[in-house]
Amino acid sequence: MTNFLVTGGAGFIGANFIQYWLSRHSADSVVVLDALTYAGNLASLEPVLSSPRVVFVRGDIGTPGLAESLVRDHRLTVIIHFAAESHVDRSIAGPDPFLQTNVLGTHELLKAARLTSCGFHHISTDEVYGSLGPDDPPVTEESPYRPSSPYAASKAAADHLVRAYHRTYGLPITITNCSNNYGPYQFPEKLIPLAIVNALEGRPIPIYGDGQQVRDWLYVEDHCRALEQVLGTEPKGDTYNIGGRTTLTNLAAVRLLSMLIDEAFAADPGLSRRFPRSPAAQGRTASLITHVTDRPGHDRRYAMNAEKIENELGFRPAETFESGIRRTLTWYLAHEEWWRRVMDGSYREWMRAQYGSIVSF
Repeated sequence: MTNFLVTGGAGFIGANFIQYWLSRHSADSVVVLDALTYAGNLASLEPVLSSPRVVFVRGDIGTPGLAESLVRDHRLTVIIHFAAESHVDRSIAGPDPFLQTNVLGTHELLKAARLTSCGFHHISTDEVYGSLGPDDPPVTEESPYRPSSPYAASKAAADHLVRAYHRTYGLPITITNCSNNYGPYQFPEKLIPLAIVNALEGRPIPIYGDGQQVRDWLYVEDHCRALEQVLGTEPKGDTYNIGGRTTLTNLAAVRLLSMLIDEAFAADPGLSRRFPRSPAAQGRTASLITHVTDRPGHDRRYAMNAEKIENELGFRPAETFESGIRRTLTWYLAHEEWWRRVMDGSYREWMRAQYGSIVSF
Protein backbone atom coordinates (compact mmCIF):
# COMPACT_ATOMS: atom_id res chain seq x y z
CA MET A 1 0.00 0.00 0.00
CA THR A 2 1.25 3.49 -0.92
CA ASN A 3 -0.13 6.77 0.39
CA PHE A 4 0.52 9.77 -1.83
CA LEU A 5 0.36 13.51 -1.42
CA VAL A 6 -0.68 14.76 -4.84
CA THR A 7 -0.28 18.51 -5.32
CA GLY A 8 -2.37 20.19 -7.98
CA GLY A 9 -4.65 17.17 -8.05
CA ALA A 10 -7.69 19.19 -9.13
CA GLY A 11 -5.87 20.39 -12.24
CA PHE A 12 -5.78 18.77 -15.66
CA ILE A 13 -2.98 16.20 -15.44
CA GLY A 14 -3.29 15.72 -11.68
CA ALA A 15 -6.99 14.84 -11.84
CA ASN A 16 -6.40 12.40 -14.69
CA PHE A 17 -3.55 10.80 -12.76
CA ILE A 18 -5.57 10.36 -9.57
CA GLN A 19 -8.45 8.72 -11.41
CA TYR A 20 -6.05 6.51 -13.36
CA TRP A 21 -4.05 5.46 -10.31
CA LEU A 22 -6.98 4.68 -8.02
CA SER A 23 -8.65 2.59 -10.72
CA ARG A 24 -5.55 0.37 -10.94
CA HIS A 25 -4.20 0.34 -7.39
CA SER A 26 -7.04 -0.61 -5.08
CA ALA A 27 -4.98 -0.57 -1.88
CA ASP A 28 -3.54 2.95 -2.35
CA SER A 29 -4.89 6.27 -1.11
CA VAL A 30 -4.21 9.92 -1.90
CA VAL A 31 -4.30 13.23 -0.13
CA VAL A 32 -4.96 15.96 -2.68
CA LEU A 33 -3.57 19.44 -2.01
CA ASP A 34 -4.87 22.11 -4.37
CA ALA A 35 -5.41 25.86 -4.05
CA LEU A 36 -8.34 25.72 -6.50
CA THR A 37 -7.17 28.65 -8.58
CA TYR A 38 -8.90 29.28 -11.92
CA ALA A 39 -7.54 26.06 -13.51
CA GLY A 40 -8.17 23.78 -10.53
CA ASN A 41 -11.70 22.43 -10.32
CA LEU A 42 -13.25 19.97 -7.91
CA ALA A 43 -15.54 18.99 -10.78
CA SER A 44 -12.53 17.27 -12.31
CA LEU A 45 -12.33 14.98 -9.26
CA GLU A 46 -16.05 14.22 -8.93
CA PRO A 47 -15.67 10.57 -10.04
CA VAL A 48 -13.40 9.84 -7.03
CA LEU A 49 -14.02 12.66 -4.57
CA SER A 50 -16.43 10.65 -2.40
CA SER A 51 -14.05 7.70 -2.16
CA PRO A 52 -12.71 6.93 1.34
CA ARG A 53 -9.31 6.62 -0.32
CA VAL A 54 -9.29 10.33 -1.24
CA VAL A 55 -8.81 13.24 1.15
CA PHE A 56 -9.04 16.71 -0.36
CA VAL A 57 -7.30 19.68 1.27
CA ARG A 58 -7.69 23.15 -0.15
CA GLY A 59 -4.43 24.99 0.38
CA ASP A 60 -1.38 26.64 -1.15
CA ILE A 61 1.75 24.52 -1.57
CA GLY A 62 3.77 27.55 -0.49
CA THR A 63 2.17 27.73 2.95
CA PRO A 64 4.99 27.03 5.45
CA GLY A 65 4.55 23.72 7.24
CA LEU A 66 1.32 22.70 5.48
CA ALA A 67 2.77 19.91 3.35
CA GLU A 68 4.90 18.63 6.23
CA SER A 69 1.86 18.38 8.51
CA LEU A 70 -0.14 16.54 5.84
CA VAL A 71 2.66 14.05 5.27
CA ARG A 72 3.00 13.37 9.01
CA ASP A 73 -0.72 13.33 9.85
CA HIS A 74 -1.63 10.97 7.01
CA ARG A 75 1.59 8.92 7.08
CA LEU A 76 2.29 9.63 3.43
CA THR A 77 5.24 8.05 1.68
CA VAL A 78 5.55 9.92 -1.63
CA ILE A 79 4.87 13.49 -2.79
CA ILE A 80 3.81 13.68 -6.45
CA HIS A 81 4.14 17.30 -7.45
CA PHE A 82 1.85 18.43 -10.28
CA ALA A 83 0.91 21.85 -8.90
CA ALA A 84 2.13 24.67 -11.12
CA GLU A 85 1.18 27.85 -12.83
CA SER A 86 1.51 26.57 -16.36
CA HIS A 87 0.15 28.87 -19.08
CA VAL A 88 2.87 30.70 -20.99
CA ASP A 89 0.63 33.63 -21.95
CA ARG A 90 -0.23 34.29 -18.32
CA SER A 91 3.46 34.09 -17.35
CA ILE A 92 4.27 36.78 -19.92
CA ALA A 93 1.49 39.05 -18.67
CA GLY A 94 2.35 38.52 -14.99
CA PRO A 95 5.40 36.42 -14.00
CA ASP A 96 5.16 36.83 -10.20
CA PRO A 97 2.69 33.98 -9.47
CA PHE A 98 4.84 31.63 -11.54
CA LEU A 99 7.90 32.29 -9.42
CA GLN A 100 5.87 32.11 -6.22
CA THR A 101 4.22 28.77 -7.00
CA ASN A 102 6.67 26.99 -9.27
CA VAL A 103 9.87 27.93 -7.45
CA LEU A 104 9.07 28.86 -3.84
CA GLY A 105 6.14 26.43 -3.64
CA THR A 106 8.31 23.60 -4.91
CA HIS A 107 10.95 24.50 -2.34
CA GLU A 108 8.40 24.30 0.46
CA LEU A 109 7.45 20.79 -0.68
CA LEU A 110 11.08 19.73 -0.87
CA LYS A 111 11.63 20.89 2.69
CA ALA A 112 8.63 18.85 3.79
CA ALA A 113 9.92 15.76 1.98
CA ARG A 114 13.35 16.13 3.54
CA LEU A 115 11.99 16.59 7.08
CA THR A 116 9.72 13.54 6.79
CA SER A 117 12.00 11.25 4.73
CA CYS A 118 9.33 11.17 2.02
CA GLY A 119 9.95 10.30 -1.63
CA PHE A 120 9.49 13.07 -4.18
CA HIS A 121 8.40 12.93 -7.81
CA HIS A 122 8.47 16.17 -9.78
CA ILE A 123 6.41 16.77 -12.94
CA SER A 124 8.20 19.10 -15.34
CA THR A 125 7.97 20.11 -18.99
CA ASP A 126 9.85 19.95 -22.27
CA GLU A 127 9.74 23.75 -22.35
CA VAL A 128 12.75 23.95 -20.02
CA TYR A 129 14.91 22.82 -22.95
CA GLY A 130 13.88 25.80 -25.08
CA SER A 131 13.30 26.06 -28.79
CA LEU A 132 15.01 23.83 -31.36
CA GLY A 133 16.09 24.75 -34.85
CA PRO A 134 14.56 22.86 -37.79
CA ASP A 135 17.53 20.48 -38.07
CA ASP A 136 18.40 20.11 -34.38
CA PRO A 137 18.10 16.60 -32.92
CA PRO A 138 15.40 15.96 -30.30
CA VAL A 139 16.39 16.83 -26.75
CA THR A 140 17.56 14.14 -24.34
CA GLU A 141 17.70 14.14 -20.56
CA GLU A 142 21.26 15.47 -20.86
CA SER A 143 20.39 18.45 -23.07
CA PRO A 144 21.12 21.91 -21.64
CA TYR A 145 18.29 24.04 -20.31
CA ARG A 146 17.42 27.12 -22.37
CA PRO A 147 14.02 28.33 -21.16
CA SER A 148 12.41 31.14 -23.15
CA SER A 149 9.37 32.22 -21.12
CA PRO A 150 8.94 33.13 -17.45
CA TYR A 151 6.91 29.92 -17.11
CA ALA A 152 9.67 27.73 -18.57
CA ALA A 153 12.31 29.52 -16.49
CA SER A 154 10.33 28.93 -13.29
CA LYS A 155 10.00 25.21 -14.10
CA ALA A 156 13.71 25.00 -14.91
CA ALA A 157 14.50 26.57 -11.54
CA ALA A 158 12.24 24.02 -9.83
CA ASP A 159 13.99 21.15 -11.62
CA HIS A 160 17.36 22.41 -10.41
CA LEU A 161 16.08 22.68 -6.83
CA VAL A 162 14.80 19.10 -6.91
CA ARG A 163 18.15 17.82 -8.19
CA ALA A 164 20.00 19.90 -5.61
CA TYR A 165 18.00 18.32 -2.78
CA HIS A 166 18.89 14.90 -4.13
CA ARG A 167 22.59 15.71 -4.46
CA THR A 168 22.99 17.65 -1.22
CA TYR A 169 20.57 15.94 1.15
CA GLY A 170 20.15 12.53 -0.46
CA LEU A 171 16.42 13.08 -0.99
CA PRO A 172 14.98 10.20 -3.06
CA ILE A 173 13.62 11.92 -6.18
CA THR A 174 12.60 11.37 -9.78
CA ILE A 175 11.78 13.97 -12.42
CA THR A 176 9.77 13.63 -15.61
CA ASN A 177 9.75 16.19 -18.40
CA CYS A 178 6.66 15.73 -20.54
CA SER A 179 5.61 17.11 -23.90
CA ASN A 180 2.30 18.85 -24.75
CA ASN A 181 -0.51 17.02 -22.97
CA TYR A 182 -4.11 16.98 -24.17
CA GLY A 183 -7.22 15.06 -23.13
CA PRO A 184 -10.16 15.18 -20.66
CA TYR A 185 -10.43 17.89 -18.01
CA GLN A 186 -7.99 20.29 -19.69
CA PHE A 187 -8.85 23.91 -18.97
CA PRO A 188 -10.02 25.67 -22.16
CA GLU A 189 -7.15 28.14 -22.41
CA LYS A 190 -4.82 25.52 -23.95
CA LEU A 191 -4.96 24.98 -27.69
CA ILE A 192 -6.89 21.71 -28.03
CA PRO A 193 -9.78 22.34 -25.60
CA LEU A 194 -9.94 25.98 -26.69
CA ALA A 195 -10.32 24.87 -30.30
CA ILE A 196 -13.03 22.35 -29.39
CA VAL A 197 -15.08 24.75 -27.28
CA ASN A 198 -14.79 27.62 -29.75
CA ALA A 199 -15.70 25.34 -32.66
CA LEU A 200 -18.83 24.16 -30.85
CA GLU A 201 -19.81 27.74 -30.04
CA GLY A 202 -19.01 29.09 -33.50
CA ARG A 203 -16.24 31.38 -32.23
CA PRO A 204 -12.88 31.99 -33.93
CA ILE A 205 -10.14 29.46 -33.19
CA PRO A 206 -7.03 31.62 -32.55
CA ILE A 207 -3.70 30.40 -33.93
CA TYR A 208 -0.54 32.29 -33.06
CA GLY A 209 1.45 33.64 -36.01
CA ASP A 210 1.68 31.28 -38.97
CA GLY A 211 0.81 28.26 -36.85
CA GLN A 212 3.98 26.41 -37.83
CA GLN A 213 5.22 25.97 -34.27
CA VAL A 214 6.05 22.27 -33.85
CA ARG A 215 5.00 20.38 -30.74
CA ASP A 216 5.21 16.78 -29.52
CA TRP A 217 1.66 15.76 -28.54
CA LEU A 218 1.03 13.37 -25.63
CA TYR A 219 -2.39 12.01 -24.68
CA VAL A 220 -2.82 12.51 -20.93
CA GLU A 221 -3.62 8.87 -20.17
CA ASP A 222 -0.35 7.86 -21.82
CA HIS A 223 1.37 10.34 -19.52
CA CYS A 224 -0.31 8.67 -16.54
CA ARG A 225 0.87 5.27 -17.75
CA ALA A 226 4.42 6.57 -18.01
CA LEU A 227 4.26 8.00 -14.49
CA GLU A 228 3.05 4.62 -13.24
CA GLN A 229 6.18 3.08 -14.73
CA VAL A 230 8.47 5.69 -13.18
CA LEU A 231 6.83 5.51 -9.76
CA GLY A 232 7.42 1.77 -9.78
CA THR A 233 11.18 2.32 -9.77
CA GLU A 234 13.45 3.12 -6.87
CA PRO A 235 13.82 6.94 -6.74
CA LYS A 236 17.55 7.44 -7.27
CA GLY A 237 17.60 10.87 -8.89
CA ASP A 238 16.68 9.82 -12.44
CA THR A 239 15.12 12.08 -15.02
CA TYR A 240 12.90 10.74 -17.81
CA ASN A 241 11.58 12.49 -20.91
CA ILE A 242 7.98 11.50 -21.70
CA GLY A 243 6.92 12.16 -25.29
CA GLY A 244 4.00 11.15 -27.46
CA ARG A 245 6.03 10.14 -30.53
CA THR A 246 3.92 12.59 -32.55
CA THR A 247 5.29 15.95 -33.68
CA LEU A 248 2.88 18.23 -35.52
CA THR A 249 2.54 21.94 -36.09
CA ASN A 250 -0.16 23.73 -34.15
CA LEU A 251 -1.95 24.48 -37.41
CA ALA A 252 -1.89 20.84 -38.53
CA ALA A 253 -3.21 19.72 -35.14
CA VAL A 254 -6.13 22.14 -35.29
CA ARG A 255 -6.93 21.25 -38.91
CA LEU A 256 -7.12 17.56 -38.00
CA LEU A 257 -9.30 18.39 -35.01
CA SER A 258 -11.57 20.51 -37.26
CA MET A 259 -12.02 17.58 -39.64
CA LEU A 260 -12.93 15.25 -36.78
CA ILE A 261 -15.47 17.75 -35.41
CA ASP A 262 -17.09 17.95 -38.86
CA GLU A 263 -17.20 14.15 -38.99
CA ALA A 264 -18.83 13.98 -35.55
CA PHE A 265 -21.58 16.41 -36.60
CA ALA A 266 -22.18 14.49 -39.80
CA ALA A 267 -22.57 11.24 -37.86
CA ASP A 268 -24.83 12.70 -35.14
CA PRO A 269 -27.53 15.19 -36.26
CA GLY A 270 -28.29 15.87 -32.60
CA LEU A 271 -25.06 17.85 -32.29
CA SER A 272 -26.41 20.54 -34.61
CA ARG A 273 -29.36 21.01 -32.27
CA ARG A 274 -27.09 21.14 -29.21
CA PHE A 275 -24.64 23.57 -30.82
CA PRO A 276 -26.63 25.62 -33.36
CA ARG A 277 -23.91 28.28 -33.77
CA SER A 278 -21.27 25.79 -34.87
CA PRO A 279 -20.42 25.67 -38.59
CA ALA A 280 -19.52 21.99 -38.21
CA ALA A 281 -22.94 20.89 -39.50
CA GLN A 282 -21.90 22.35 -42.86
CA GLY A 283 -18.43 20.80 -42.61
CA ARG A 284 -16.83 24.22 -42.15
CA THR A 285 -15.11 24.09 -38.74
CA ALA A 286 -11.77 24.96 -40.36
CA SER A 287 -13.25 28.30 -41.47
CA LEU A 288 -13.05 29.40 -37.82
CA ILE A 289 -9.24 29.19 -37.77
CA THR A 290 -7.99 32.75 -37.25
CA HIS A 291 -4.32 33.76 -37.20
CA VAL A 292 -3.49 36.24 -34.44
CA THR A 293 -0.33 38.14 -33.51
CA ASP A 294 2.33 35.73 -32.28
CA ARG A 295 3.23 35.73 -28.60
CA PRO A 296 6.57 37.30 -27.55
CA GLY A 297 9.46 34.85 -27.55
CA HIS A 298 7.31 32.00 -28.88
CA ASP A 299 9.37 28.80 -29.12
CA ARG A 300 9.36 27.48 -32.66
CA ARG A 301 9.96 23.77 -32.20
CA TYR A 302 9.95 21.16 -29.44
CA ALA A 303 10.97 17.55 -29.97
CA MET A 304 11.83 14.95 -27.35
CA ASN A 305 14.04 11.91 -27.42
CA ALA A 306 12.21 9.50 -25.09
CA GLU A 307 14.42 6.47 -25.65
CA LYS A 308 15.51 6.32 -22.00
CA ILE A 309 12.04 5.61 -20.61
CA GLU A 310 11.31 3.31 -23.54
CA ASN A 311 14.48 1.27 -23.13
CA GLU A 312 14.71 1.21 -19.34
CA LEU A 313 11.04 0.99 -18.36
CA GLY A 314 9.37 -0.28 -21.51
CA PHE A 315 6.97 2.64 -21.88
CA ARG A 316 5.40 3.36 -25.29
CA PRO A 317 2.44 5.68 -25.86
CA ALA A 318 -0.70 3.73 -26.69
CA GLU A 319 -2.43 6.55 -28.56
CA THR A 320 -1.60 8.15 -31.86
CA PHE A 321 -2.48 11.81 -32.14
CA GLU A 322 -5.59 11.02 -34.18
CA SER A 323 -6.84 8.33 -31.80
CA GLY A 324 -6.13 10.52 -28.78
CA ILE A 325 -7.87 13.51 -30.34
CA ARG A 326 -10.90 11.36 -31.16
CA ARG A 327 -11.08 10.27 -27.51
CA THR A 328 -10.64 13.87 -26.35
CA LEU A 329 -13.37 15.21 -28.64
CA THR A 330 -15.74 12.44 -27.54
CA TRP A 331 -15.12 13.39 -23.91
CA TYR A 332 -15.77 17.12 -24.43
CA LEU A 333 -18.97 16.39 -26.37
CA ALA A 334 -20.17 14.17 -23.52
CA HIS A 335 -19.16 16.60 -20.76
CA GLU A 336 -20.57 19.94 -21.87
CA GLU A 337 -21.65 20.69 -18.31
CA TRP A 338 -18.05 20.41 -17.09
CA TRP A 339 -16.52 22.87 -19.54
CA ARG A 340 -19.36 25.34 -19.25
CA ARG A 341 -19.03 25.23 -15.47
CA VAL A 342 -15.30 25.99 -15.48
CA MET A 343 -15.56 28.82 -18.02
CA ASP A 344 -16.63 31.44 -15.52
CA GLY A 345 -16.59 35.22 -15.82
CA SER A 346 -12.90 35.67 -14.95
CA TYR A 347 -11.92 33.24 -17.70
CA ARG A 348 -14.04 35.11 -20.23
CA GLU A 349 -12.50 38.44 -19.28
CA TRP A 350 -9.03 36.97 -19.70
CA MET A 351 -9.93 35.58 -23.12
CA ARG A 352 -11.17 38.99 -24.25
CA ALA A 353 -7.99 40.65 -23.00
CA GLN A 354 -5.81 38.01 -24.67
CA TYR A 355 -7.46 37.77 -28.07
CA GLY A 356 -9.34 41.06 -28.30
CA SER A 357 -12.25 41.57 -30.60
CA ILE A 358 -12.13 38.14 -32.25
CA VAL A 359 -13.59 36.53 -29.12
CA SER A 360 -17.18 37.10 -28.04
CA PHE A 361 -19.37 35.24 -25.56
